[in-house]
Amino acid sequence: MRLVLLGFAIGVVILQTLPALPPAWMLAAFLVFGVAGMMLMRRLERHDANDANSVQDSGDAIVASGLDWRRAFPKAIACLLAGIAAGLCWACLVAQYALGDALPPEWEGRDITLTGTVSSLPSRSQDGLRFQFAVESAQADAGPAVVPRHLALSWYGSYGMQRGKDGQAVPDLRPGERWQLAVRLKRPHGNVNPFGFDYEVWLLEQGLRATGSVRPGAANRRLDAFVVAPGHVVERCRGWLRDRIHAALPGREYAGVIVALVIGDQREISQPDWKIFNRTGIGHLVSISGLHITMVAGMMAALVSALWRRSFFTGLALPVRLPAQQAAALAGMLTALVYVLLAGFGVPAQRTLYMLGVVGLALWTGRLTQVIDVLCLALAVVLLLDPWAVLWPGFWLSFGAVAIILYASAGRIAPGPAQSRLGGIARQLRAAAHVQAVVTLGMVPLTLLLFGQVSLISPVANAFAIPLVSFVVTPLSLAGSILPAPLGQAALLAAHGLVAGLAACLGWLSSLPQAVWSTALPAWWMFAAALAGCLWMLAPAGWPARWLGAGGLLPMLLNAPAHPAEGELWATFFDVGQGAAVLIETPGHALLYDAGPLYGPDSDGGSRVILPYLRARGIQSLDGMVLSHSDADHTGGASSILDEIRVGWLSSSLPPDHALVRRAPRHVRCEAGQAWDWDGTRMSMLHPTPGSYDNPKWKPNARSCTLKLTHGTHALLLTGDIEAPQERELLGARAADLPATVLLAPHHGSGTSSTEAFLRAVHPELAIFQAGYRNRYHHPKAEVFERYGRLGVQRMRTDVTGAVTLVFAQDWSASAERVEHARYWQGR
Repeated sequence: MRLVLLGFAIGVVILQTLPALPPAWMLAAFLVFGVAGMMLMRRLERHDANDANSVQDSGDAIVASGLDWRRAFPKAIACLLAGIAAGLCWACLVAQYALGDALPPEWEGRDITLTGTVSSLPSRSQDGLRFQFAVESAQADAGPAVVPRHLALSWYGSYGMQRGKDGQAVPDLRPGERWQLAVRLKRPHGNVNPFGFDYEVWLLEQGLRATGSVRPGAANRRLDAFVVAPGHVVERCRGWLRDRIHAALPGREYAGVIVALVIGDQREISQPDWKIFNRTGIGHLVSISGLHITMVAGMMAALVSALWRRSFFTGLALPVRLPAQQAAALAGMLTALVYVLLAGFGVPAQRTLYMLGVVGLALWTGRLTQVIDVLCLALAVVLLLDPWAVLWPGFWLSFGAVAIILYASAGRIAPGPAQSRLGGIARQLRAAAHVQAVVTLGMVPLTLLLFGQVSLISPVANAFAIPLVSFVVTPLSLAGSILPAPLGQAALLAAHGLVAGLAACLGWLSSLPQAVWSTALPAWWMFAAALAGCLWMLAPAGWPARWLGAGGLLPMLLNAPAHPAEGELWATFFDVGQGAAVLIETPGHALLYDAGPLYGPDSDGGSRVILPYLRARGIQSLDGMVLSHSDADHTGGASSILDEIRVGWLSSSLPPDHALVRRAPRHVRCEAGQAWDWDGTRMSMLHPTPGSYDNPKWKPNARSCTLKLTHGTHALLLTGDIEAPQERELLGARAADLPATVLLAPHHGSGTSSTEAFLRAVHPELAIFQAGYRNRYHHPKAEVFERYGRLGVQRMRTDVTGAVTLVFAQDWSASAERVEHARYWQGR
């Protein structure tokens, strides 16, 4: 049965890597194959039983061992293949059902009036509110509209019934309210970049099949204060707890951490705090994590078990009616369920609940006696209910940590009873330290595979953070959120004080120079070698030469970042939405041209797109960064990049008093005529002219730093946001320098740029448009896009292709992320 369950997991993983869902006939073939495998397995079991009886009668042990081997291998293969077929079929059916609830393309961007309920706890920000909406009906001017059942909506403006940037009032939404809203919707779409977060599959997993924004107008009105439904009750309770915490901790720095521990909402934790928590390896504690759910459930189970066993003194004799073990299992499960509901029934918390459910069932029935059986069944249950769980690091970290602990504790001789209470405490501390050491070492390969870095101070930080947060801060936070005002406020203040002290210690640890060790994401064979090495080192005492396992880690630890070969030039055009960011790489240098847009107060193209890519590649410094001009869609991510990695110099057209100029280690004003050579590639600045800086009439777009890269017979022209007048100026002053193989379309393909004369002078083979999906500027303009096509230019736009990667050598090639790593959910 274990192999069937493991095969089921493998089948689910295979399905999530496919570019398209298998057709019906292939699905039917999988089903037939799976049934055949199960029938073969049953037949082999019957043969095993008959052969075993025959051999037992003959008493031939050698024959018995031969038969065991010959029967076990085909049986194992049959079990594994049957599980793979079942996993493929199940994940495919779930995906087809989820994708069926879609927004038709013809309904994108149209005004629709919805009636429905607020189904989640709204997230507040400086821009307004974000919330989930359960649709009951949808109407348009022409009649009923076709929309998905669940939506992710944004209501932009200032929070609290104040007039926002769109001239509309943003009310204080509460879960369970029924509203009529005027909205515009679009199909699920996210930026697609190498090593980036996949927003589209996250929406699919959450059941949110369209996103949109609330439009201003009188049509937006509350219809009912509360609609009774189980989910609404839970979300309203979560909102009540959040409000109590905010009332008790007004303006406190770490109130967001307390909110995260009580209701699992991490959106109020600032990015600087997240940076500290992640660098010290305690990010898993700052939420309703599996550890906290297990701890709370275990404490309740232990309390119920103790009271249940002592009920004889009251005359109830409860163990006679229900064994204490079953009562404790039931109490622990109910407690875990309530805590997971407080967490908003999020997917990570669900995984823990399902695992605890399997354990509780095992204790209740007494059927599953081996922990490995419990783990395999929990794995299958999680994937049965959420086949997309395999796409997230938390899934692999959760099951990986448990598996490593089981492996490291198997086959060990249990110590005898402690001689004293003090000896028992010392033994428990040694056991806890051993488990922490096992998890730290055993999870190194997986952590490097998923994140490309390992916190070297994590064992120290977790040694005091785990007991403090799990056994003191979390209980205080939970108690403070429900106790009456004086007691509750005191408990919350105490919890906040402890968190503040913990954060101070973690901040000091995080500031240490070698707090985190980083490398490029390893190849699969490096991960396999490192995992084998860790398993060898964690083998039971007496295993020969366990120290040799360290050799398996060497390829991963010595993994060098990939870079262009001699004679090559790489250019990566990131999919940053409505903005620009291009990474240029030669064999020995790296340059970033523009840094993407600003998405919000704590989010930008640098932190969300560029830095994850650089970390995954093992690029820890940039020789230079060019910011074409001051618009936020080109400079929004620059601050995050300057914060995180070393940048040799900054070249821009920014004014001298600009914040980014003051922060740069060295700033050079970009001017036409500047040039330098990197590894056989000539970098030439074509625009702006020095005199343009003295002309106050020029807007920032007009001073966009225009950079040409010449590599052998090929060239790449990066134009920023220059418009028609600047194109004419270049035609007059530098026409001979304009021809290029690839052109970054000026100003994202706006109607005020890409004149026909300019395009004929550049004569590109490929034009790349960096623009956001259904952006409000309608870039690229249809007539401009068509102009490129009419001139025979190949066109790629990042909102359609995802990130684009160019490789220049003797020849040149272009690849699109949505093509090279296509997945069945993209564009649907």
